[in-house]
Formats: sequence, C-alpha cells, structure tokens
Amino acid sequence: MADRYGSDVLSGDWRKPRNGRSTELAADPGLVVEEASTGFVGEIMRVERDLGTLELEDRRLRRKVFPLGPGFLMEGKPVVLVAPTPKGPAAPTRTASGSRRVADARAKVALPSRIYVEGRHDAELVEKVWGDDLRAEGVAVEYLNGIDDLAAIVRDFSPGPDRRLGVLVDHLVKGSKEQRLADEVAHVPHLLVVGHPYVDVWQSIKPQRLGMDAWPTIPRSIEWKRGICAHLGWPHESQADIARAWKAILGRVDSWTDLEPAFLGRVEELIDFVTAP
Repeated sequence: MADRYGSDVLSGDWRKPRNGRSTELAADPGLVVEEASTGFVGEIMRVERDLGTLELEDRRLRRKVFPLGPGFLMEGKPVVLVAPTPKGPAAPTRTASGSRRVADARAKVALPSRIYVEGRHDAELVEKVWGDDLRAEGVAVEYLNGIDDLAAIVRDFSPGPDRRLGVLVDHLVKGSKEQRLADEVAHVPHLLVVGHPYVDVWQSIKPQRLGMDAWPTIPRSIEWKRGICAHLGWPHESQADIARAWKAILGRVDSWTDLEPAFLGRVEELIDFVTAP
C-alpha cells in the first residue's frame, strides 16, 4: 500500500535551508549580488577592508553600502561575502601626479625650503599624489595642526632667498578667519600662502570617487567628518572610526585626476614656488 503521507519527515537533513547553506565568496568587484534583507541587487564596485563594508551599484546607478558577511545571494544561493585577497599592481610608468617615473631615482637631500599644510590628512594626501615628485626635488612637506599661530610660525621659519616657505591653507575664502591670518603675513618676502575653498581637505577629492554626485551639506551642529561618515553609512562614533574612514577615502585616490582643480592648482603652485631657482 502506498504511503499517502510520504516518507519520514525526520529522515535526511531536515534542517537544511530551502536555498542551501551559505558558502563563503570573495567580494570581487564586478560580481552581481543581492542583499537579501532589502532586495537591493547590484554590482560590487569596491570593498573597504578596514571598514568591513562593500558598495553595490544597481542598474539605475544608485549606490548603497553594506557590511561584509552573511545576508547576500549570488544567483539565488546564499553566500557570505569576504574581502578579496589583494593583488599586487603592475609597476606604474608615471607618478600619481602625472609625471614620468624615473627608474631607480633616489630622493635628493631635503632643501631648506619647505611646504607647510594645515593637518595630517592634508599632508598624507599631498604625499600620496606628489610624494615621488617631492622626493625627486628634495622638498619636505610638514603639517601644522592648524594655522592660528601662522604669524609666529612664519617668524620662526625666517624665509629667505634660499629658504622659501609655502603654506597651504584650508577654507581660504573671502571674509574667513583663514583669510585674515593669511593677510597678516602677506608682506613677508619669500613666503607664499595659498589655499583651497573647501571646509576640509576631504572635499578636495572628487565626490564621484565615493559614489556621490556632490559632497553633502552637514549641519553646523554636527561635526563635519562624523556627518560625512554617517552620510556614507560608515561607523563614526570614535576618532578611530574617523581615522579608518579617512584611510578608506584616501584609498580611493589613485592619481591627480581624482582631485579637484582648486586643490591641484594650489599644490602645484607651491611646488613651483619652493623649487624655483
């Protein structure tokens, strides 16, 4: 007699999910996956290893950030996305600033002239794009942790014909505190103070590199960098979160083409000034 109720329901692996168990998958850019809880389907554009996140872009070019790990579907099968193993890049023929790379070039002894920038992030961005060129020219870049004492800084440096000083200032716009401080030292010979219009050097990176059409406006009641991280869906509670976010943002910069012209021009101007005969 046929068993109208079927076989024993406890036989076999009755705990196995309908779509199968999750398997681990490297989140390589270009893969198309679905975030199961939201149904968002998109191509993996990038993975932020330090932040533990990935960015998906759907067919309407909308982008969203999700944490790495479980909760994704690949061709209908559950997967646990993990950061891919980094691959070593081929040796470039040009520097990040666009200059032709000289093989086996050694850094020159640092010139007495210097370029000062406001903060650590400014210095790291300049180093990433112009570092090879600056070492070839023997130009050192130092950060000031602010310019409130700009007049004293210039006085202590004592610029001269063979000891020029260039200063890069954030948010150097008409009527700002930065403009007033720059005006106070404008008369000093062998000194050049230039600036970009951005609230923070983060904004000198083209927003498209972070999947945005423009940098968002952050209310004055919110610390700007934390507001940016919140907008991007990144952790932002601690200073360590901000440091990791900057590392991720800096990682989006490959060359001078990723920077805004208002920043590029000022840095090139300073380099020309401190290396002029």
